Formats: sequence, structure tokens, C-alpha cells
Amino acid sequence: MGKGYYISKHLATAAMVLAAIALVTIIALSVVYNREKSKNAAKFTNATTSPVPPTPKTSNEPWDKYRLPDTLSPEYYNVTLWPRLVKNVNGMYIFTGISGVMFTCVKKTDLILIHSNKLNLTLFKGHHAKLTGQSGVTAPAIKTTWFQMEKQYLVIQLEGKLKPGKSYWLYTEFTGELADDLEGFYRSEYMEDGEKKIIAITQMQATYARKAFPCFDEPGMKAVFHITLIHDLETTALSNSQEISPFEIVGFNFTRTIFGPTKKMSTYLVAFVVSDFKYISAKDKKGVLVRIWARKKAIEDGQGDYALKITQPILEFFEKYYNTSYPLSKSDQIALPDFNSGAMENWGLVTYRETALLYDPRTSANGNKQRIVTVVSHELAHMWFGNLVTLKWWNDLWLNEGFASYVEYLGADYAEPNWNMKDQTILYDLQRAFAVDSLTSSHPLSQKKEEVNTPSEISEMFDTISYSKGAAVLKMLSEFLTEPVFAKGLGNYLKQFAFGSSVHSDLWDLLQKAVDQTPGVKLPYSVHEIMNRWILQMGFPVITIDTRTGNVSQKHFLLEPDAVVDRKSEYNYEWFVPIKWMKKHQVQDQLWLLQKSALHKPMKVSKNEWVLANLHVSGYFRVNYDLGNWERLLSQLESDHQVIPVVNRAQILDDAFNLARASIINITLALRTTKYLLHEREYIPWEAALRNLNYFFQLFDRSEVYGAMQAYLKKQVKPLFEYFGIISSNWTTVASGHTDQFTQIIALSLACSTGVEGCRELTRSWFKKWMQNPHNNTIHPNLRSTVYCDAIAAGGTEEWNFGWQMFQKATVAAEAVKLRSTLACTKVPWLLNRYLEYTMNPEKIRKQDATSTIGYIASNIIGQPLAWDFVRANWDYFFKLYGTGSFTFSRLISDVTYRFCTPFELSQLKRFQKDNAETGFGSGTQALQQAIEKTAAKIKWLAENKEPVLQWFLSESA
Repeated sequence: MGKGYYISKHLATAAMVLAAIALVTIIALSVVYNREKSKNAAKFTNATTSPVPPTPKTSNEPWDKYRLPDTLSPEYYNVTLWPRLVKNVNGMYIFTGISGVMFTCVKKTDLILIHSNKLNLTLFKGHHAKLTGQSGVTAPAIKTTWFQMEKQYLVIQLEGKLKPGKSYWLYTEFTGELADDLEGFYRSEYMEDGEKKIIAITQMQATYARKAFPCFDEPGMKAVFHITLIHDLETTALSNSQEISPFEIVGFNFTRTIFGPTKKMSTYLVAFVVSDFKYISAKDKKGVLVRIWARKKAIEDGQGDYALKITQPILEFFEKYYNTSYPLSKSDQIALPDFNSGAMENWGLVTYRETALLYDPRTSANGNKQRIVTVVSHELAHMWFGNLVTLKWWNDLWLNEGFASYVEYLGADYAEPNWNMKDQTILYDLQRAFAVDSLTSSHPLSQKKEEVNTPSEISEMFDTISYSKGAAVLKMLSEFLTEPVFAKGLGNYLKQFAFGSSVHSDLWDLLQKAVDQTPGVKLPYSVHEIMNRWILQMGFPVITIDTRTGNVSQKHFLLEPDAVVDRKSEYNYEWFVPIKWMKKHQVQDQLWLLQKSALHKPMKVSKNEWVLANLHVSGYFRVNYDLGNWERLLSQLESDHQVIPVVNRAQILDDAFNLARASIINITLALRTTKYLLHEREYIPWEAALRNLNYFFQLFDRSEVYGAMQAYLKKQVKPLFEYFGIISSNWTTVASGHTDQFTQIIALSLACSTGVEGCRELTRSWFKKWMQNPHNNTIHPNLRSTVYCDAIAAGGTEEWNFGWQMFQKATVAAEAVKLRSTLACTKVPWLLNRYLEYTMNPEKIRKQDATSTIGYIASNIIGQPLAWDFVRANWDYFFKLYGTGSFTFSRLISDVTYRFCTPFELSQLKRFQKDNAETGFGSGTQALQQAIEKTAAKIKWLAENKEPVLQWFLSESA
């Protein structure tokens, strides 16, 4: 009977053992609780009564490194936690816990390092833990224990060596604060029927499991988890696995819920929730239990119905796509009032912001519904890719997030086949990624391990590059491999590395194997050689096609063409580029550009033909042409734009504007791509155009260019506004098509902002009618954001206060977000300043919403300088609250500096960087560098292009 048998036996009997010691556990946790109560501690940090050894500045000790040594390997944890949902005598919410971890010694060592952060650990004979051997092994005595605060370790030094191949049990007791900081094991508060409710929830990604219990908190250190929660009788406990035996503990007025052992998994995926939420449920064909949990009223009002409806088909799709069964017996999804991320893919217990899971057809817009289906699809995709097979270290985060961001559209398309979801990747992934990846401050998808160490550096990886570029590059890979080959390789990858961890090269190996096994799929180089150029160097190429000669060339695309790229690349910023293309009406054979420049004679065309490259936008690159081909494409757009595929119309617009921003083509050529919009009715091209024009709005809304630009756009959008006026019976209904509803929103928003006759009268009359009868809001949910913003911008204190009251009363999260964002539209400075102050008061603006609210205010021309001053004045506060771990922190910096385009504003940015160097910028470090780079590029561009832009708009708006 070896170690494997021992572990299996332990797993089978764990529930019985825990049941037998339930009373002992309660007593132990009560003792821990009373001990901490007597301390009267003001806040929780790693408690240490042992002196911390002095650390030399250049220490090479294991505890002075962010990565754990490879000496120990965890096998399973037993964790029992007891959250208190009422304040203790010191006015704090706390939890107590006991935890044991069984680990195997891999290499001889007299040192145990285990992560622990903001936990007060009980002392046993002067030490913070107990250590025992397993299967007859004698554990060495503990010499000393102490905390390395910066690296967040409990350090345990032993009298003797642990033996390789032998197993040991490490036991701790602890108390932590159930804070409202959105990290680790934390609390959320909300009001229901006039009563404040408290719930206990988790967010462990990326480095917060150590804040809930001591653990080996690295993604590659997978283990099995036995979770037990003790909680109030009227509450329900949830965790990753199915509950085994929730029952009342007689005499204590508590319930103890034991959960079945998890699959082998990473600490960042551990989750538990204690709440009085309700649920709706269903079982799929294979018996998997699906439950949607939320506040009682939200469930009673049917807000979880849509999520339940789409979950089963999405799970069904991924099972087929991956050729791998869903690995668990249940799928819980829960909507939380306070949650830092949009959602989190905890295995078997996915946590969401309410806006990402709850849908109310009476108040939620079509966009809210689309967000739910894409977010649910994204998180369920992780159940396999990320959870079943996990990255070894955070430098390969894109393997998790880029993949889920790509296949979320496939799952959503399966659940809503009439929505044409796959085309929207160009807007929400490709073009978003381009905007960041064209800066010298970008980074490769897969960074070197030594570049990603600290919690802040790990948080910085959760950015547009990992998500959106990852998705765009994987989409390109799928396109040139073909989807069946891609899916086959993925299925084999998941089978080979199931319940383990991997690096990106493992995926390339299995995809290459699938290619080798598929006749007819020919690649110019191996998957490794092709893809490493896309993931190991930052940026992307602009492909230039000269249709006069057939020459095709590539160059690293940078928004600032004279910028110096400091980051070296072994590939010299060249790529192996798959180019799908068409000549006038005919699709041509795919071309591979394998060097800097090559002659491809079929691309030499006659004067009445045009070439369109990157067909269906399958590749991750921009395209430029000789002037003659640009002219022929523009002519085709104006004569019959539908000959060009809809996503390529969006591509032409976005490429042209960004090529002009990079001074590669003339700005007036880019502006001319918008002339055909008089005839365009599709959402994706309009949205691409609006994003680029929005950039122009931000550049020019403080200059004389703005008036001429407004006049031109008014002329362009008027036909679209009139078109929707007709098909919606004078705006009394909404369009029937999914994306048509988005285009209708653009028509109303742009028409009102540019002053199209009749638009503002409509929106303000709708809002006034609602103010007169607050209990009956007849404004269609799709149009509310536009209507609210327009009316609040035109109004004063009365309109703002009404909007604030409606925000406070909103019971549907999607409606609350609409109001919260549009309250920032007011033109009254003191109202904006007051609103900024509200972001520092969690009673008014939840902590999860503070940074985005400041961003909304900064998008207002009047609010931008106010927001910038506010953030600078309160930098210490925001950094302390969000700087080291929040995924939204970098967005705060980019939002408040987005409008910057003058030398004075650039000097302010650099001064801000210098003044706060000591405090630091945490997960916003890269965002600040990008803001400086963008501002410098805009200053240079404006000096060269402001006058021709003004003259063009004046000539076209006449």
C-alpha cells in the first residue's frame, strides 16, 4: 500500500472524519475567535511574535524571492472556515479558520515556505504551525517560524531535513478580517427590504487565496481541497464541489456544511460563498446540476432565467468542441453585489458581477443581454481551458484569457445563432488589441518568467494584450490551421494535461501533431516557428501591398513612427504572416509572407481592379496599399459598399485612421473612408467609425475644428437617424435585428450629439415624462443611456438629483449602471465635483464601481480636468485601495489622461510620475507609461495635421 493508496483512502474517509470532529472544530474556532477578540486588534496583518531576521538588500535567501522553491508539492488541503456576518466587540467583521495541508517533499530541505497574508496565526509552543509526518514518518522539529511580509510568506525553519518522497502534514489556526476590500475572503453588503444584508464571498485570483488560508499559492501547485464552512442557520454555503451534509450543530445555532473533495486544482480557483440567496436550477442530459444564484428579489423577478437558459447549450457546445466531457457534477453561477472583476471562473462556482449574469427584459438593454451571453460563455470555456489544464506561471496568462476570449464568441454563437456574434471579435478583441499593441510600451503575449513576479506585475498581465490580442492571435491560428484541426489539437492537449499545468509550447506540440495527422493542411513552417513570432515579441506588422508591382512587405506598426523600441526581439520584429485576400469580386489563394518583402505577381492588378487583403479580418495585422488601390476601394465603397464584406468595411475604416495617426497615409484619405457612411446601415462599420471619430472628438473638442467636425458628422448621420425613425414608427419601437438595435442606438446618440433636428426634442421629452411619473419609465432600455445622458447634460440640478434618486432606488444592476454612467454627463462643475467625492464613499458608490465612475466623469470635457485633479489629490488613497491588485486600476489612469494632447498636459503627466515615484503605481505602472507615450504622439501628430483636418471638415460640411 503505497502513497497513492493512502491518499485515496484519506479522500474517501475525509467527510466521516470531519463529521466526527465537528464539535471539536466549533470549539477550536471559538477559541481562536475569543483569543483574537481579546487582542482588540485594529487591523489584520501577518501576526508575528518572533523577530523577523534582518534581510540584506541583496539577499539570495529563498524567502526573499517571489517564487516558491521546487522542494515541496502539495497533495490536498483540509480547510474549515467560520465567517462572522455580524461585527465583533471591536466593530470588525472577521472569520476564523483551521487548515491543514498534506505535502510531499520533492527535494531534501530544512525549510517550509507557505503563503500567508493578513492572517493572525495561532502560536503552538511559540511557533505559527504544527508539523507531523505521515505513514509512520517522523517530522523534524520546528526551529523557528516568522513572516516575510513583502513576499507574503510564513517561513518555517526546521531542526532537520524533510525526506524526498515522504509526506508531511502542516496544520495552522488563524483569524482574518472579513473586509470589504474585494480580495480573498471578503464581505459584500446590500440592502433588501430596508435591511442591510451581509454575505461572505471570495476572489482568489491572482494572489489572494493566501488571504483566506495559508497555502502554496502558485497556479502550478495544484491540489485537492476539502472545504467545510460553518455559518448561520438562515444562510446557505456554496463551494467548488457539491455539498455533502449541511446540518445544524445542536446547541450552537449554526450550520456546518461539508463539501466533497474537489478535483486537483489551483488555489486561485478555490471559492466559497455564504449568503441567504435563492436559486433556480435545471439538469442537463448528462445529469449535471446547473444553478443560478442571486439576491432573493432578483431570482423572484426572473432575472436569472436567461443565464439558466443559455448555460446548458454553452456547456453542450464546449463538450463537443473540446471533445471532453464537463469535468464536474455541478455548475453553480452566482451574481454578487460587490465584485472587482466582471466574473471569475472558479471551478464549479463561477462568480459574477450582477450586470454580467442578471437580465431583466423590462429594464435591461439588448447590450446587457449580449454581455451576459459572452461573459457566461467566457467563464464556462475556462472550465476546461484554464481549470482542467492550467498555466504553470502567470507569464503565460494569455493561454487562459486569450483562449477564453476567443472561444466565448463560438459558445455565444451556438447559444444565440441569429446574433452573428463571431463578426464582433473585430470590434471587441482585434481593434482593442491594436490600440495598445502599437505602442512601444506594449509587451509580448508570453513574457519571460523573471518579468512577472510581484502581485502588481501579475495584475498587470490581466490586460488588453492577454485577453484581446490573445484572442485575435488564436483566431488567426484557427483560421490557417482550419477550425477542425485546431479543435482536434485542443482536445488532445486537454486530455494529455488534464488536472495538470502546461506552458504555451505544450499547446504548439499538440497542434502540430494534429496538423501532421491531417492530409491537406500544409504550413510553411512548424506551428512553433510560426506562432512564437506572434507571442514572444510584442506588436504586429502593417502589410503594405503595391498593386502596381505586386510587391508585398511588412513593417512593425507603431503609432509613433520615430519611437525607439527598447525591448529586443530575437525575431527582429518580423512575422510569418498568413494573408487571405480577394481581387475585386474573387477570393484568391492564401499567401504567406515569410520575409520582410516579397513579389506576389497575382496582386499586380489593372486600373479597374482592386485588392482587399486580410479578408474577413482573419489575421492580426493592418493593411496599407498604394494610393491607386486606396482610391479604387473608396470608389467601391461609395458605389456599392456591400460588395466588400461587412467586417472588412470596419477594417478599412480602422486601418485607414490608424495609418494616418502613424503618418503612413494622409489624414484626408482616412477621413474620406467615412463619406460612404451615408449609405451604411450595419452596426460593425458604424461602431468602428464612431470609435475613431470619438478619438477625434477627444482631440478637437477644445479647438475650432470641433464645430466643422460636428457639422460634417451631422450630415453623415442624418440619413441613419431618419432611416430608424421610419422603421421604428417615429422611434416608438426598436429594430428587430440584434445588431440593428445597436445601430439604432448609434443613430440616436450621434444625431443628438451633433444636433440633428428633432433628436434632442425626442430624448428630453421622454426624460421629462419620466420625471413627471417616476414609477413608470417608458423609455426603451436600449435607448436609456443616450436619453439619460442627453437630458442630464442639457439640464441642471433638478435633472441630476432625479437621476441620483433613481440610481439609489434601482433594483436591477444594469439599470443602475446606466444611471451611474450618465450622471457623469452633466455640464455643471460643482455637481461633477460632488460626484467625484461620492466615489470615496462606499455608501454612495460601491468600491467596485469607483474607478469606472471617475472614468465616466473624465470622458466629459468639463469633468476631465476635475477628474485629473481629483485623482492626483487623492493618489495615496486610490493606490492603497486599488493599486496592487485591482484589474481596473490601470484603466483609471488611462481614463483620466485619455484627452491629453498638449505639451502642458504631457509635462503634468511626467510631473505626476515623478511626484509619486515613492508611492509607486502598482498595476498601473504600464498604463502610466502608455499615457505618456500616447500624449507625446498626439502632440506631434496635431502639429502636423490639425490644419488639414480643419480644412477638410469645412469643405465637406458645406
